[in-house]
Amino acid sequence: MIVITCRHEITKKFGKDRKGQPRVRCCECGKTWTASPPSLIGNMRIDIELAEMILKCLCEGTSVRVAARLNNVARQTVIDLMIFVGERCARFLQNEIKGVAVGDIQVDEIWQYIYCKQRVATLKKYGPEVGDSYCFTAIERNTKLMVAWHLGKRDGYNTDLFCQKLRNATSGRFHLSSDGFGPYRDTIPRVLGSRVDFGMLIKIFGKSSAEDQRQYSPAKIISTKKEAVHNRPNAKKICTSHVERMNLNLRTFMRRMTRLSNGFSKSWRNHEAALGLFICHYNFCRIHGKLKTTPAVASGLARNTWTIREMLEKTATH
Repeated sequence: MIVITCRHEITKKFGKDRKGQPRVRCCECGKTWTASPPSLIGNMRIDIELAEMILKCLCEGTSVRVAARLNNVARQTVIDLMIFVGERCARFLQNEIKGVAVGDIQVDEIWQYIYCKQRVATLKKYGPEVGDSYCFTAIERNTKLMVAWHLGKRDGYNTDLFCQKLRNATSGRFHLSSDGFGPYRDTIPRVLGSRVDFGMLIKIFGKSSAEDQRQYSPAKIISTKKEAVHNRPNAKKICTSHVERMNLNLRTFMRRMTRLSNGFSKSWRNHEAALGLFICHYNFCRIHGKLKTTPAVASGLARNTWTIREMLEKTATH
């Protein structure tokens, strides 16, 4: 970074530096400096247009290495950009999606492992940020807005943190549906109280066959039942289909979430940053096929569909 010590007001153009940035010279003291505006991508030494293309690749389902090859940059450059923008997007989502009026929320958890699977992590006594991880998601059924999300282990502690994020992100009373995950029964009524009419859709699975286990497939669902857990949920609205469809988007457009591949995350920080980037892009930049607009526009959080550049500009202060 160049520190400008000159305080004179009369300047003139003085060519360009080796990167093509315009330089300025003081007419009184003769000092020169690069007159470049603050960058939307921090201190990274790539063009903003190239950064937009890299981020678009990551949000459309390519891996880090593929994004690097397509844009002729180093793999570490892609990772550094993803972390820088992703962490900023995560802070932006937490600060901006607050008190949103919602009517029907569905919550679920999507599994992924980081660095290695939980069996190996337990065997080799790795730390808590290695092994199985779950992304808790909450989507508004009508606007398709990803209202809240949380990355953590599938336990009561992280369920509580997720429900607190959901409480801060929403306003008013709304209908809430979940699967049969046990900690929801106590945590949701305790954290959200009278604000929710909470019901569960409990899936009953059959026994896994040897063929299912060989193909890495879950057991087949043989039946489901709906259960009213808290206040007065509408039995017809108890459903998790929309949030499970959102989980498909996560697996489709996030390469590190694809099963049976080598694109999985090697670092908890990288995984969390990638989630922040994708969810911000999904909410504000990706036009939903049914809505014909973005979830943020449908929810009143934005006036228009954002481009990648606008997303960088809007999240720059976070």
